[in-house]
Amino acid sequence: MDCNKTKFRLAASIKNLMGEMSLDKIIVKDIVAGCGLTRQTFYRNFRDKYDLVNWYFEKLVQQSFEEMGVSLTLREGLTKKFQFIREEKVFFTCAFGSSDYNSLVKYDYEYILKFYRNILQEKFNKPLEEDVEFLLQMYCQGSIQMTVDWVKTGMKFEPEKMADLLIQALPKKLNSLLYFLEM
Repeated sequence: MDCNKTKFRLAASIKNLMGEMSLDKIIVKDIVAGCGLTRQTFYRNFRDKYDLVNWYFEKLVQQSFEEMGVSLTLREGLTKKFQFIREEKVFFTCAFGSSDYNSLVKYDYEYILKFYRNILQEKFNKPLEEDVEFLLQMYCQGSIQMTVDWVKTGMKFEPEKMADLLIQALPKKLNSLLYFLEM
């Protein structure tokens, strides 16, 4: 069986379970039972259930981030991310509810920090200055927390509004460095 098909089957199974219970209570046995696969197959593809959740998250948002600064502006890429999150409301509500050391909150932070860091390092062809790194870490932490709050409180703002608010929250220095993403 194709590796990606297997991974998506496992993701579909965990998504179904997330509609019934918290992520921290789901066990691998339940995941594989829900899709007719074996524990061995699960562990050939993922370290644990959090690895599966993080993989699925990456598949959902990867395209919007890869297109950011190429065919999508920063606003368009963020809007697309929030649309994915809204479309997968049950998944994200459950995933963001986990406080495990390997949680989606931590993974999302690392993912977007790496994304922005790489864009800036490629643009300026050098490592980030300490103050820019600090601002970037602070901004990414804040944007993830606001995303989690948005999900947990019922996603009251439209995805476009969330994108606008996150862009408005960019520290001045970061905003000027990332301005090219808005063109």
